[in-house]
Amino acid sequence: MVKAWALVENGTLVDGRDADRLVPWWSFTKTVLAAAALVLVRDGLIGLDEPVNDKPYTLRHLLQHRSGLTNYGGLRAYHEAIGRGDDPWPVPEILNRLNAERLRYPAGEGWDYSNVGYLVVGRLIETTAGCDLNTALQRLVLAPLRIGTANIARERSDLDHITMGAAEGYHPGWVYHGLLVGRVLDAALLLDHLISGSLLRPNLLQEMLAPFELPGPIPGRPWQSPGYGLGTMIGTTTEGLKIGGHTGGGPGSTVAVYHGLGSARPRTAALFRTSEDEAKTEEGAFRLLKG
Repeated sequence: MVKAWALVENGTLVDGRDADRLVPWWSFTKTVLAAAALVLVRDGLIGLDEPVNDKPYTLRHLLQHRSGLTNYGGLRAYHEAIGRGDDPWPVPEILNRLNAERLRYPAGEGWDYSNVGYLVVGRLIETTAGCDLNTALQRLVLAPLRIGTANIARERSDLDHITMGAAEGYHPGWVYHGLLVGRVLDAALLLDHLISGSLLRPNLLQEMLAPFELPGPIPGRPWQSPGYGLGTMIGTTTEGLKIGGHTGGGPGSTVAVYHGLGSARPRTAALFRTSEDEAKTEEGAFRLLKG
């Protein structure tokens, strides 16, 4: 099993192993998408609490998984197609398979993780920024935070030099909101710079890190009091550490990128493993933060 990590304190690498390894960021991409959307809010180009495309949900609902939109993670045919090595279905097809126009609950009145919601966020960023998603993320988030290696993978060939574990040959288009790939170190630096830097105004950063509290503890995972902010998993670990960041997983690997909140030593850890066990990856990242 490949295991790589980076521990950053005040923007500097203080501990790491194979930290320059290029890996899929999986759902840590959601944190970057949320940051890009909030930059557009900062600049007055979109509203956080205004309806998106005349739908019942707002950008806040989408970023916090409270839109009512469905998810494709539980769709058996989706996983079967990936297992066969198929090319991704066109977006209209997967939305039709999911009956995505039908909300699972009224917007703002529930919580359910939704990759489809972040597909909508990605399209909103593209439309508002007037360019493709990769270009928008580079301009809005990655360049301002001095992150040089991360890019959206679009084709199988974009993963040729990425550590994919047992998922070699995977098509990144199956991640419909976009799959960022980059160094383990850059994942840690991005979150560190985002939380401690000047990309977002203090009020927007506070919104990003304010959790909608979820039932806890989570059986089998190191979360005592889980919650979800705007593109961030926020909460308290079973060892009493308050953290914010995101876990990501897909075929063949997992990644956990977290910042210790309210600590005298502001540290950020990124841990990648070629294992699909999210709990073990989270436990490793949380241990790095605790020191």
